[in-house]
Amino acid sequence: MDLLEDLETLKFESGIHEEDHNWLYLLGRSHGLMITACAHATFFCKLLRNLRKSVLEKRTSKCHLTGLCEETQDDDALKVGIIGGGHLGKQLARTLLQLVPIPAENLQISTRRPETLDEFKKLGIQCFYQNTSLVGWANVVFLCCLPSQLPNICVEIQTRLGKDCIVYSFVSAIPVPRLKLLLNHTNILRPQYQCAEDLAHIWGANKEITAALQDPAILQATCPYSPAGGISLNIKWLEGMFYALLNFCTAKDMPHSQVLQHLSELFSQHLEACKDDEAAPLKFQAQDFVSKIYAKNLSQKRPFPLFDLTTVQLKETPFSQYLSNSTTFQDRFIHLYCDSFGISLTKEQEPEVSTGSPSQ
Repeated sequence: MDLLEDLETLKFESGIHEEDHNWLYLLGRSHGLMITACAHATFFCKLLRNLRKSVLEKRTSKCHLTGLCEETQDDDALKVGIIGGGHLGKQLARTLLQLVPIPAENLQISTRRPETLDEFKKLGIQCFYQNTSLVGWANVVFLCCLPSQLPNICVEIQTRLGKDCIVYSFVSAIPVPRLKLLLNHTNILRPQYQCAEDLAHIWGANKEITAALQDPAILQATCPYSPAGGISLNIKWLEGMFYALLNFCTAKDMPHSQVLQHLSELFSQHLEACKDDEAAPLKFQAQDFVSKIYAKNLSQKRPFPLFDLTTVQLKETPFSQYLSNSTTFQDRFIHLYCDSFGISLTKEQEPEVSTGSPSQ
């Protein structure tokens, strides 16, 4: 087969009429969107897993000091479910397994054709067709189904969704307000992507996604603050991601002062990647996420409220101003993002930051 690899007549393009060659860019765009979507989902799961781990370690340390240890029941194990076993669902599963990494026993896939997922079953992943069981078990549920299938799926699962379960939708045809109505749920994240006409050629069409995300050029192009590559992400997703992390802590009834400490540590632990001796750790304040009046009346031991993520992604929030005004955060975020995939940036490699206002 290696002898046949470079034969022009066996390539996909050879079977296409010359007048249709202008459409070949769609292959690169489709693959670029797949890489970018998997990268952002992986980064979010990494953050949530690390936050859960940090919370558990602090709680375990405290209970050892007091002698009052509670059963954790494996609370630090992030449980992820995927609804849909098509091309996107499979690619996402592979990426999460290898790059988060999520143990096979903490990943489940529900699809109408579980018999097509033998490669995942052999790894120890539960593959079945039982959406209600999956959402009742998972902390994060990725919707990777077709738009025509989504209404029925939502009717099926809406009564089994816990208020702290995060639904992450890749169904681009269904907007956030509609998802909220269909699911009767507010803990929803939905990334919105736009492709420029002059899409970069870095994406390719056949490169494995896990391998692509180890390429510094491709990884930097997927960064939410980078305009490189021609695929841009609505920064409101980043806001939603932060408030989703806050909601996780609120579900644990954690005082907001501890939440801010955990978040600050989470986004400062990779500070050495910035290569800046004068870099100071990030320190989030309550007013970065809620109004100044609300923050002023928020006692130290009181948790944050449970935020409606659908509203966060549609309207201005206090964190909107923080994201647009804090260049320090933007710099730290870029380094943390790349470092979480095992790639440390030099000063020369830092991508140009897009400071334009996010589109709705």
